[in-house]
Order: sequence, then C-alpha cells, then structure tokens
Amino acid sequence: MAFDVRRLDIYRKVPKDLTQPTYTGAFISICCFLFMLFLFLSELTGFIATELVNELYVDDPDKDSGGKIDVSLNISLPNLNCDLVGLDIQDEMGRHEVGHIDNSMKIPLNNGYGCRFEGKFTINKVPGNFHVSTHSATAQPQSPDMTHVIHKLTFGEKLQVHTIHGAFNALAGSDRLASNPLASHDYILKIVPTVYEDMAGKHRFSYQYTVANKEYVAYSHTGRIIPAIWFRYDLSPITVKYTERRQPLYRFITTICAIIGGTFTVAGIIDSCIFTASEAWKKIQLGKMS
Repeated sequence: MAFDVRRLDIYRKVPKDLTQPTYTGAFISICCFLFMLFLFLSELTGFIATELVNELYVDDPDKDSGGKIDVSLNISLPNLNCDLVGLDIQDEMGRHEVGHIDNSMKIPLNNGYGCRFEGKFTINKVPGNFHVSTHSATAQPQSPDMTHVIHKLTFGEKLQVHTIHGAFNALAGSDRLASNPLASHDYILKIVPTVYEDMAGKHRFSYQYTVANKEYVAYSHTGRIIPAIWFRYDLSPITVKYTERRQPLYRFITTICAIIGGTFTVAGIIDSCIFTASEAWKKIQLGKMS
C-alpha cells in the first residue's frame, strides 16, 4: 500500500463551501494588510540604512603615521601685517621650529594692514604647542595687535560623515576681535584620536578635540612680553572608533516572518472573537423572538 505524502501537509485546506465571508472579516483583513505593509516598509528602511556603532579603547589607531599628526590651520589677524606673522612649533621631543613656512600661505587683508594665515603642517604625537606670533619677524613691532578670528583648526583626515557630530573643528568661528590687542591667547587642546570604519572595511583617521582658553597680558622683569596666539596640545590615550554597519539579512527575514505571523495570528483571534460574539448575540435575539 503506497504512502500518501499528502498526509504530511500541516496546512490542510478547508473547502470554500465550508467557509463564510463576513463584512467584519473583510474590514479586519484590510486593516491587517495595511498594518503589515507599514511594518514591512519600516523594517525595509531600517535594513537599507546603515547604523554607526561606537566604541572606546586604549591604543594608537594610526600606527602607520610615523608618529605624526597632520594639522590644518586657517586664522585671520586683521590688524597685523603679513611680514610680521609667523608660525612656531615646539614639543617635548625637542622640536623647536621658528617661522615655519612649508605648505603655508599669507594673504594680505585690509589693504595690507592685516593678514590671513593658512598652513598645513605636522606635529609629533607628544605634548607640545604651536603658536602664531611675530617671533620670526626681522624686527619686532612695539605693540603687535593679536586680535584674531579662527576659521579652521583640524587634525588628521577630514571625515565627511553627516551622522557623526563630533568636535573635529571646535575652534571654527572663534572671534577675538574685541579682546585686548596686546593680550596673548592660550588655547589648551585635548586631542582625542578618532577612527571611522566604513562598510568596505576602509579606515580613516581623524582627531576630535576639546578646548579651553584664556587671555592675558604677560610681563617679565624686562617688561611686557610680546603677545602670541598659543595652541597647547596633549593627546588622550582613549581612541573613539565609529564602525558603519548594516542589519544582517537573516535578522531582516526573521523580523518580516514575525510581523506576518504575528499580525495574522492576532487578526485571526480578533476576528474569531467578534464572529463568536456576533453569533451568540443573534441566538439571543432569536430566543427572545420565539
């Protein structure tokens, strides 16, 4: 006797002539379909979109940099001639460079009375400072005016990721035009290494930083000290890593199955309860009439 494979069917069909369509069932079915469509589109949007996962760890993320950090500085001094403006770099490894000129540009402002300094340079991954001053000028002015506006100060690569709102250019727009012209300005920076890993596994290395600042007129036993704009920096041992991820396919499929199965089950229970209550009410009404 041959075995009938149809006995294994757990989704047995009910003949149509044994089923009864109702208006309530039709209404619940339409609502059920619309609800499933809404949830499906929501999950599909989440599956297509990427998410950023961040983590903290102690390490130097960019070991191939040779212990260097790229710096980009753009600053305007509207009351100091370009012949007087210079960039000096110092650090704890013994570097002491006065009047750094590589990859830098000076643009005259206010008919030559002011200057805009734009420079790209590297610093060592040790505490130090770089400062804009008149120290490299041939002749020191009597009263240099260090009022300024900082347009840009960034470290490392530029991250063009809209979902990351970090302090990569925290000093942008800093306006010190109303400060004392003879005052020095100290910006104390805490630099935090930041890594961004995209979907392809490519890493980009940048740096966020926090900043505190003070303004002062300094004196020594010989008189007033020539003012400067100091950027004193130190590196944090903590690295922030952002990883771009997408929801795995199996999780998306599991969620869709749960949506379909759960919606059908709940809708079936509601429809069954309404139908049973409706039939019971009809019987009660028939009993009263008889």
